[in-house]
Amino acid sequence: VQLVESGGGLVQSGGSLTLSCAASGFPISSYHMSWYRQAPGKERELVALVNIVGGSTKYADSVKGRFTISRDNTKSTVYLQMNSLKPEDTAVYLCTAEGARYSHVGITYWGKGTLVTVSS
Repeated sequence: VQLVESGGGLVQSGGSLTLSCAASGFPISSYHMSWYRQAPGKERELVALVNIVGGSTKYADSVKGRFTISRDNTKSTVYLQMNSLKPEDTAVYLCTAEGARYSHVGITYWGKGTLVTVSS
């Protein structure tokens, strides 16, 4: 089982990045997918979530209107499009998969994260 994030990097304030999370070893279609972030000295926070069929999403208030989460179950990949980035968005972004049906309920997987740095 693996969740591998990519797409992080250094970007100027106001810029954009798209993060990708490639899943393998489990059926992504049975998992809610989320992006969390953790900044230095701060608690980990939920950034965005998309349910198993992609029809429902949830965002942290701090990113609403700027970030968009999406999923492609055929590619076992989840995306986070981030626009109008701010220095306070600087963090390690982690992808998670939470089992939502059948025998997968109660199972959670985490990726290792990708660093996003927004310069002012």
